[in-house]
Amino acid sequence: MDGNHIFGSIPKSVGQLTSLTSLNINHNLISSEIPAEFSRLSKLQILLLAGNQIQGPIPAVLGNLSEITVLDLSGNILGRSIPATFANYQRLQSLDLSNNKFNGSIPKEIFSISSLSSLLNLSRNQLSGRLPEEIERMENVVIVDLSDNLLSGDIPESIGKCHSLQVFSMSNNSFTGFIPEQISNLKGLQSLDLSSNQLSGIIPSDLGKLGGLQFLNLSFNDLQGVIPNEGIFKNASSVHLQGNSKLCNLSSPNWCQQSSKGGGKKNTSRLIVLFVVIFFVTCSMLVLVVWLVFFRKGRRRNHGQVISSHTNSFKGQHPLISYEELLRATENFSSSNLIGTGSSASVFKGVLTNGVAVAIKVLNLGIHGAAKSFLAECEALKNAKHRNLVKLVTSCTSIDFENRDFIALVYEFMSGGSLEDLIHGSGDLTILGLVHLQSLQLDRLNIAMDVASAVDYLHNDCQPPVVHCDLKPSNVLLDEEMNIAKVGDFGLAKLTVDQEPSSSTKWIKGSIGYIPPEYGYGGRASTRGDVYSYGVMLLELLTGKRPTNEAFQQSLSLEKWVRMAFPDRIMEVMDPKLGTSYELTTNGELMISSEKQEGCMISMVSVGLACATDSPEARVGIRDVIEQLKVIKNTLMNPDLDF
Repeated sequence: MDGNHIFGSIPKSVGQLTSLTSLNINHNLISSEIPAEFSRLSKLQILLLAGNQIQGPIPAVLGNLSEITVLDLSGNILGRSIPATFANYQRLQSLDLSNNKFNGSIPKEIFSISSLSSLLNLSRNQLSGRLPEEIERMENVVIVDLSDNLLSGDIPESIGKCHSLQVFSMSNNSFTGFIPEQISNLKGLQSLDLSSNQLSGIIPSDLGKLGGLQFLNLSFNDLQGVIPNEGIFKNASSVHLQGNSKLCNLSSPNWCQQSSKGGGKKNTSRLIVLFVVIFFVTCSMLVLVVWLVFFRKGRRRNHGQVISSHTNSFKGQHPLISYEELLRATENFSSSNLIGTGSSASVFKGVLTNGVAVAIKVLNLGIHGAAKSFLAECEALKNAKHRNLVKLVTSCTSIDFENRDFIALVYEFMSGGSLEDLIHGSGDLTILGLVHLQSLQLDRLNIAMDVASAVDYLHNDCQPPVVHCDLKPSNVLLDEEMNIAKVGDFGLAKLTVDQEPSSSTKWIKGSIGYIPPEYGYGGRASTRGDVYSYGVMLLELLTGKRPTNEAFQQSLSLEKWVRMAFPDRIMEVMDPKLGTSYELTTNGELMISSEKQEGCMISMVSVGLACATDSPEARVGIRDVIEQLKVIKNTLMNPDLDF
């Protein structure tokens, strides 16, 4: 019910839905209080009420929801104190109470939720008092955001025990004292924002040794002394220090001492000479070494942009997960859990602490283009929701145990394998879909319809439209009983409004055999290109022949080979597994004749050929494909209709 303009009150009768496990009414116009009857939902695991106008306090009895794993109440008008009964949430992984009117201190009980691993967001409230030392218990949390409150006192040194922390923000509060050196123990930290407080003292030099730190904001405090010159401090665009008048923006501590004395003409002259000498020495060194470090720095900078863009893209949509959690889920990325490898990533099967089986796509950042592939996948998936798209569960951007950048996307696990396995598998009819006497033709027809539905959603329902750019059987995944097919792997995806005129001429997008001809001539990625790839995949689904088969050389392609046999000799080129030497029941009574099965094949091939034609303008639209496939299925299943 997300974003449906629902208004009014939450009915108390919702408490009668005692088997409910997930409730999402984000981004509506609900203005009531949270009913105490919610406490009866003993099986509820996910509660999303963000972006409404919900008022009043949080009922203390809400703490009775012992199975809750994700709780998002952000963007409402909730007030009073945060209930201490939240300590009962011993399965909670993500808690977002941001952008409300909560006041009082942060209850220590919040930090006793040992299961909290993805997000703790209490920002944009009216919370006051000191930050409890008990924050050290947040050992597994990836993101902590306490910004825009009225918090005061010292930053606890115990923060250094939050070893999984990647994003930490306490900006726009009234914290005083020094920046604790223990923050340097957070080896996976990527973003640190302590701006607009009243912090004093020096900047801990060890912050420069945090190899994964990509964003640092210490602006508008009362810091003093020499600015460190290691690590992130070498990248001026990633560090924000304005509003600290006592900081010295020079690597030499002598300059700081001289400037603090007030100086004179003599000191001024020496200072000018010092500046000139340092300037020319620095320029000479840069000329000598820039060619040695250019690619390394560029690669590191790109990885930083990936992390920053990723964090911004997914904030509030998909909770992050720690590197340690993925290690546990995959048994240290054991080879026994490796289920696939590609040019820029490896995929592992894993089981999260909540028992959910997932597929973990780990990027190989040493491969050129891997970072760009990651950004494309993030951008394509951050708002995409469709039953025929592989669901993104969570993600991870961190540092591994060798202090290298680590990036992974975590998807739902599809236990039925890929369409590639189905088409080119062992030939076992049970594996290939002959279950409960369903016809193989019907199975493959349903798969074709599922994939077309996913493509239609990407092209016509996403804003801006998304071009997948790599539709092929290995990127279509199936559930165990082949009830549903889902499209995955958006590493080459393009948002149509973001394309630059020359962007598609730098490299050909897609996989050999599925790439539309116009891409080879510098044509821009387009929805018509996806339709071509879909057509080739549909012909492969029906013939059992890969477009890269050695039989297709020079001017002969899979599409031309099928077209030469169409329609009179079409059964000669069909997959032998789809032969019509048998008749199958679909509902225990209806028999699908061999003639009707052949008619189904001819009609489906016709759709594939209409998609895979060389001319982009001549290709059928994906919505027309869906309508034609619906007609084919209706005819196949209706004994009174013929092809």
